Amino acid sequence: MEIDDYLAQGGVLTSPANTPPRYRGELLRLMATFVDSELAGSAGFADVINDAPGLKERIAAARIVLEKTDHAERVLNLMGTFGADTGRYAVHHPWAARVDREADIGATRQGTDMRLSVFHYPLQGWTDAVVMNVLMGQAVGIQLEEFSRVSYAPLADVFREIAPREARHAELGREGLIRIVSTGEGREQAKRSIAFWRPRVAASFGREGSARFETLRRFGLRHRTNEELLAAWTADIDELLPTLSLH
Repeated sequence: MEIDDYLAQGGVLTSPANTPPRYRGELLRLMATFVDSELAGSAGFADVINDAPGLKERIAAARIVLEKTDHAERVLNLMGTFGADTGRYAVHHPWAARVDREADIGATRQGTDMRLSVFHYPLQGWTDAVVMNVLMGQAVGIQLEEFSRVSYAPLADVFREIAPREARHAELGREGLIRIVSTGEGREQAKRSIAFWRPRVAASFGREGSARFETLRRFGLRHRTNEELLAAWTADIDELLPTLSLH
């Protein structure tokens, strides 16, 4: 059986030694995107910890920063088994760098790292950070459900391990947003942030009709299309926002 057929039918690979070159390239790209997004996301969130309105919120924000950095390290360690220079990697890119708030970059990555485009935008204060965390937290949950099925077994294991913690990050965000929308001013601020972040988080699912999807599907690195993942996220957000009086 050809390796593509084996992987497309649910087969798994277990070590760098048995990964074909093209598969290895796509796998490393997937891992780098996750690592860079976690490092960029945690760097941005770290900047707003002191904007939190109370100690409980600061502790929650610090926990998110710590755990996202830990998640990046876990996947980066797997990249190290393929020869990545993990020591240099962590400090090689300006993780806190951001584009202008009003820049329109769509799904296009900027600079030299592989972060999702949404992590190139700056946060503006506590409410904005909480809203972004809620919207992106829902997206991460959907993406991790997809990535927990990848055909490289060690990576799938890591994604399954970190999924509950990422789910807790989203839950902390929702708890924070409930407190914010308890006042009229907070609700209006949240609505403005949703209007800003929603299309940018949506763009993180990638372009419609991705030419690379079929290759990733054959390799067992993807199962649902960008459109299907985006539709699942949209349904989740459309269900969540009315419960917060944010529809």
